[in-house]
Amino acid sequence: MSLNIGQLIITGIAGLASATSIAYFTIQSGSSQLASNSFQAKNLDNNLVSHQSKSSSSTPNSSDLVSQKSSPVVITPPTSGCKINMAIVDDPDAPLNVRSSPEVKKGNIVGQLNNNTFVSVANEQSGWLEITNPVTGWVAKNRTRSSCAKVDQTITFSPKGDTAIVRGQIIGTGSHNYRVRMIQGQTLIIKNLGDVFPAIISPDGQVMATASNVEGRESEWTGIIPVSGVYTLQLDSNFRGFEYEFLVLIEGNENF
Repeated sequence: MSLNIGQLIITGIAGLASATSIAYFTIQSGSSQLASNSFQAKNLDNNLVSHQSKSSSSTPNSSDLVSQKSSPVVITPPTSGCKINMAIVDDPDAPLNVRSSPEVKKGNIVGQLNNNTFVSVANEQSGWLEITNPVTGWVAKNRTRSSCAKVDQTITFSPKGDTAIVRGQIIGTGSHNYRVRMIQGQTLIIKNLGDVFPAIISPDGQVMATASNVEGRESEWTGIIPVSGVYTLQLDSNFRGFEYEFLVLIEGNENF
């Protein structure tokens, strides 16, 4: 097929236009892809910022941390390394054998005791208790429950804290004292959560409150501290003892 000059010119112009269009659409397509990539990158950045913001919002603020630090500490008395006056038989394989000497030896069993029996303790030796009542002999200490007859412990609050729960037991006779340092003008609140309310004694030995004038479970005593010093919360047992639990709350100036 032969073409004249005019046809060749038209064909050339059409080809140039087609090539220009292809280049234009190619450039536009590239620009659109770049714009799409940029948009995705921005979305990724926004998502990261949003995630970081959510993570920051889930972190406890300072008031939450202070609140956590203000949780009550629990104070319990020691149960070893002290004089024991009485114990309670608590043997998983009851009855408990009473032996003539502090050892497991054939022929030295002198009696047996049922669980929840109170025994008077005269001595302690290498994991054994020498008892005098209701029968004389030796019993394994780890088959009994006991408490220190004398306890003198300082209440230490957590950092920024002002609340403590004191929880323990006196088995037999004894005296458990808990001491707390107070500043003049502070308010001391004692709330009984157990069977016995502690006596509150001032630094000069004056009794500020006793179980006789604060009666009953869930009872509460509140008082303003007249003088700075160490105050004693005292629990005394004259017979077989008791379990106790009470809350100590200080309001006012910072603890020291």
